[in-house]
Amino acid sequence: MLIALSSLISGLVALYLHLWKIGKAGSLACSGSGGCALVQGSKYGWFLGIDVALIGTIGYALIFIVAIVGTSARFDDSRAITRALQLLIWPAVLFTLRLKWAEFVILKSFCPWCAVSAVTITLCAVLVTLDARRLSREA
Repeated sequence: MLIALSSLISGLVALYLHLWKIGKAGSLACSGSGGCALVQGSKYGWFLGIDVALIGTIGYALIFIVAIVGTSARFDDSRAITRALQLLIWPAVLFTLRLKWAEFVILKSFCPWCAVSAVTITLCAVLVTLDARRLSREA
């Protein structure tokens, strides 16, 4: 349930950033440093021509859906749900590491909204790993 809740929150943050980037959300609410606009407007705000915030929105939506399905009693001990979450979360962790490296090292900036996503995907990775261990112990 915590994976579902955190992915919902970060998915909404990513949607907000995407809507801002395409001009549908008004001004970008961020700290006074201007880091959000710098990071979002940089070449690292895009991946293969696709807005990184849109990728995050879709990724978090998929994690949310799988996690919600996994909360039903029918899937309490489903290895398939845990595996699907691992296949969604771990590539996102690697993608986030790349983005945070670019943000800190190359751009020398900080985007609080991006930090929300980094914390969320890290939390999801820890939780899905703990669930995988739980399932392997029960097998």
